[in-house]
Amino acid sequence: MTSARRPSLYGSLPALPPDDPDPTGRPPVVRPDATFERIQLDETSWVDVARGWIADPDALFRTLLEHGAWSQRKLFRYETWVPEPRLGGRWPTDPDTEAARLELFLALRDRYQVTFDRGGLAQYRDGRDSVAFHRDREMRWLDDTVIAILSLGAQRPWHLRPRAGRDQDLDEPDRGATHDLEPASGDLVVIGGRCQADWLHAVPKVSAPIGPRISVQWRWSSRRGRPEEGPNFGDPRSFSS
Repeated sequence: MTSARRPSLYGSLPALPPDDPDPTGRPPVVRPDATFERIQLDETSWVDVARGWIADPDALFRTLLEHGAWSQRKLFRYETWVPEPRLGGRWPTDPDTEAARLELFLALRDRYQVTFDRGGLAQYRDGRDSVAFHRDREMRWLDDTVIAILSLGAQRPWHLRPRAGRDQDLDEPDRGATHDLEPASGDLVVIGGRCQADWLHAVPKVSAPIGPRISVQWRWSSRRGRPEEGPNFGDPRSFSS
């Protein structure tokens, strides 16, 4: 399995020039000198990794952890309701946090030239929380997407694997993962092209003691191509009759 901590085989993308200073005097959230490394997964799918994308990840982590309006939903799995092993949250609405959210949104919009959504929050409270290999099928149009994920808090595995042959590696320790990006606090991972259509991603369980991790996700789809059919990850599942 490939780890993005190793020297890149794909070179680096240049950092964007710094924006004009904030007239309010607030320190910038995004580091203008952050370098984006692109990994070409296949001919049509790619992932960018920017280590240390934000300047003070601990401050934003504490704010979202304490004020993120967290809740746990339940999933219907094989005739019973079970708690989803992670929390969902919403951004706080205070002016300082909203200013930080807007800066992150604009920085992503300017780099990728697409208009993302507001940005969702997920919290993995400890090593028992996880999400299995999946695609974000609820987006429906997956042929051309850009998904940005900012990690805050504990560093833990973040796996990618090709969708082809997804049922053949279930007995392997990492379920057939070919890449482990393992983002640290403040790192940004962006997956694009046909990555949502042809690749699966997961945050596996961790056996060692580990603190909470917050994932901030921004999503965009060109809405081109054939829309996905069938159940989404969060839809009920039942035994076959």
